[in-house]
Amino acid sequence: MSEQLSDFLTIDDFDVEGKTVLFRADLNSVVINGRVQMKERIEENAKTIRELSEKKAKVVILAHQGRAGGDDFLPLEQHAQLLRNFVDLRYIDDIIGPAAREGIKNLNAGEVLLLDNVRMLAEETLDKTPEEHAKSVFVRKLASLADIYINDAFSVAHRSHASVVGFPKVLDAGIGRLMERELRALERAVHSMKRPCVYVLGGAKPEEVFDIMDFALERGMDSILTTGVIGSLFLYAKGVIPLKVDKHLFESVDRARRIAERGGRRIKYPWDVAIEVDGKREEISLEEVKPNQPIYDIGEKTCEKYREIIKNAKTVIMKGPAGLYEKEAFAKGTKEIFKAISDSDAFSLLGGGHTSAAISEVGMDKREMDNVHVSLAGGAFLRYLLGKSLPGIEVLRKH
Repeated sequence: MSEQLSDFLTIDDFDVEGKTVLFRADLNSVVINGRVQMKERIEENAKTIRELSEKKAKVVILAHQGRAGGDDFLPLEQHAQLLRNFVDLRYIDDIIGPAAREGIKNLNAGEVLLLDNVRMLAEETLDKTPEEHAKSVFVRKLASLADIYINDAFSVAHRSHASVVGFPKVLDAGIGRLMERELRALERAVHSMKRPCVYVLGGAKPEEVFDIMDFALERGMDSILTTGVIGSLFLYAKGVIPLKVDKHLFESVDRARRIAERGGRRIKYPWDVAIEVDGKREEISLEEVKPNQPIYDIGEKTCEKYREIIKNAKTVIMKGPAGLYEKEAFAKGTKEIFKAISDSDAFSLLGGGHTSAAISEVGMDKREMDNVHVSLAGGAFLRYLLGKSLPGIEVLRKH
């Protein structure tokens, strides 16, 4: 899948003054003790909302929070409060009822209205095609009050939900500024990459990483640097270190072994690791790893070797932290990888929820990272890396 922005309409292609714009935002955030935390997604979506408002559009925001049944499944009242740090708006705890429809009809040019969590509607998440969603009560009731649909929520583009794929079938539709940046960066890193191209893969989700590695090897990547649980799993699969592997990981070990054989010298593994001794970080060689010993980070020697490979790259794609970054003593590997990427002349794409969280946790300012794009998406980012189509993108393509 190759994305060219010329395939899509953007805000620049519309005269939005006085027009009612349904704006699909991604405000989904971490919830701690019932309190919604400020997420970069909120700030970034607010920039596009503010631009539309300044262009005198009547902006109606559609967004979600959590999933039905989850502890983080909440109304959007707190999100409205957070958004007000960046743009004036009204909030209505309704979606398609009389209050919501009346609120939309009464909007003046430049005003912004946030409706409630769209996932409170059963129709939103039904497994249907864009054509079927376009006929839903949800889409029909709101589309009749609007002129334009803009999607700025790349992170839900992999879902065929009503608010994502239904409206483009019945309204003029385009992409927002955040979506523009995401697609441009993904296209540049994944489909128009300059070589050498290096993947840095870590985290604690083997199956996701295995899929990426298979796809990367198929496309002839130059190097894949393994870190985190993934690096340890490969070292175990290759018989380099002893580890206790749970039964549910046996299949992962077998797949890691097959990928290692296929990838050969293109796949790089940690040379040393960090463990915890008496509550402190201690770096040891692979020969010193004992059975059942938890590994929490890559070591300095590994950092140096990976730093050199990244330095010579033209494109870097990273998913997953290098270690247990939540503990300061074991954030070193992740910090060193980030620093190598920011110091490199390569165009770098970083993605996945844990990667973005790690950047925030270790105190790195993304705005200081020149030539680096940090994707705010999780599942959509992964699907794109695997060359799979995204329903929310395909439906916005000009026909």
